Amino acid sequence: MEQENTPFERAFRQVGPVSIGTQLYRHLREAIIRGELSPGQALSEAEISKKYSVSRQPVREAFIKLAEERLVTVLPQRGTFVVKISVADVLDARFVREVIEVAVVQEAAMHVLPEKIKALRDIIAAQARVPHGQNEQFLELDEAFHRELAYSVGRAHAWRVIEGIKAQMDRVRYLSLDDATPITHLIEQHSRIVDGIEAGDPVAAADAMRTHLREIISSLPGIAEQNPETFEQ
Repeated sequence: MEQENTPFERAFRQVGPVSIGTQLYRHLREAIIRGELSPGQALSEAEISKKYSVSRQPVREAFIKLAEERLVTVLPQRGTFVVKISVADVLDARFVREVIEVAVVQEAAMHVLPEKIKALRDIIAAQARVPHGQNEQFLELDEAFHRELAYSVGRAHAWRVIEGIKAQMDRVRYLSLDDATPITHLIEQHSRIVDGIEAGDPVAAADAMRTHLREIISSLPGIAEQNPETFEQ
């Protein structure tokens, strides 16, 4: 059964030239990914408009973008609801992401500059310094690592494609860090990816990326079992 509207607290400040609708979409997207808005929870256009002091039009725009990413569903005459995580969607997104990111690291192994290697190593070092339990900080650095890989070979559009499909994977990652995949293990995988790139070995870099992105395949069943209220049955 869908949950009633419930308030959530996440600071929202309108900034820069980006449209209010886009900013609000990003804001709500993060709240869903981090579990601050729960699966089944109803989202009220009027309530969000009032809460953030914006008109209903940007809220409507945000809902449309969230629906395109299958983070919410709009039910006629009933309302807008946060969707549960679909295992099939997570696995599909992982498949597409692997295709793109393996190609990225293969290209990086053949062309990347030394300063880009240093930037990747610096991100890994920062991950190793994250205090225990600071999952949000670790995941922000994880995002930075994968984004830097794409940017290092001029594949900004490839990264935008990944951003558009990985929301469901990100929801699982927020559930999994404490129990399913040790952070030290993820850091080691990142290091192996960069080792392959630095060695100029596209095969080793690609193998390391595949191993890294397939981690979720083994951990997903257990995560779904432990969080039945979050996943589609």
